[in-house]
Amino acid sequence: MTKSKENGKFNFGEIYNKFGIFLVFLLMFVIFSVWNQSFLSGMNVRNILRQIVVITIMACGEQLMIICGMIDLSASRVLACAGTLSAYTVLATGNLFAAILVGLGVALIFGAFNGIVIVTFDIPPFIATLASMMVAEGAIMTFTGGQNYSNLGAAFQFIGQGYIGPIPFPVFIMAFILLVTYYILSWTPIGRAMYAVGGNTAAARASGINVKFTKFFAAAYAGLMSGIAGIVLMSRMNSGQPAAAVSYEMDAITAVIIGGTSMSGGTGTVVNTIVGSMIIGIIKNFMNLQNINASLQKVVLGLLVMVAVILDIQVRKSRSKG
Repeated sequence: MTKSKENGKFNFGEIYNKFGIFLVFLLMFVIFSVWNQSFLSGMNVRNILRQIVVITIMACGEQLMIICGMIDLSASRVLACAGTLSAYTVLATGNLFAAILVGLGVALIFGAFNGIVIVTFDIPPFIATLASMMVAEGAIMTFTGGQNYSNLGAAFQFIGQGYIGPIPFPVFIMAFILLVTYYILSWTPIGRAMYAVGGNTAAARASGINVKFTKFFAAAYAGLMSGIAGIVLMSRMNSGQPAAAVSYEMDAITAVIIGGTSMSGGTGTVVNTIVGSMIIGIIKNFMNLQNINASLQKVVLGLLVMVAVILDIQVRKSRSKG
């Protein structure tokens, strides 16, 4: 274990940030593999990969928001709105390209709207995105009347159900999004600006960083990620469902926090976030294999959110003491 250079004491925050998430994942993986013999089957591993795609894509958007010191509560409703409108478009026009553009465009508009409201009126992101969540839900329910749109065609289905070799096609989409997000955060000026804004907004502004544009970009990116996730999910279900994906944003936020991104902003890596997403994925998968009912699963995931936040607080306290 690593010791503080100044007083020789163990620094929990430093240890957890470096190794904690990987040790937790490894421990869960071993326990679940021993507990249930079906866990490591090829079919189940592919199922886990498919199941984490939507949450991981959403988590990439949430991570940028959280690094900037914000949060997006509208993600799941924007996902449902964009995904359902994409499904409607492919049924109405038969044009896959148009359907994808509609889904991405609607989600980007919501994300940009969140960003504009937050930076223009200085509204707390919690309130702004909560309002957007209600707008997105009300809009798609009004448009569809609660109706689902099914049988979306082979081309649209391939996005969420297809394979390239033994690997599900959505996994390639997820990998591409992870690489793009990693590049933005690690190699671009806007990525460095996000860490600076989340770490100390006043100092970032004093150093010449455009704080408003940085926050706007993060919100717009989060909206776009919800759109991509929505298209993948509706394709996987072969149905545009306006009531789908309720509370998915909580899974995405939990994945980000478990991965070590602080709720106070300024820290976080994409590598840790994908591990956090995989932890949620294997927990859900294991509970399904054990036939644990959906209500109890919500209890477990709710406790996981609480533990993740407590860990975040304790890590920050440990850093301040170390």
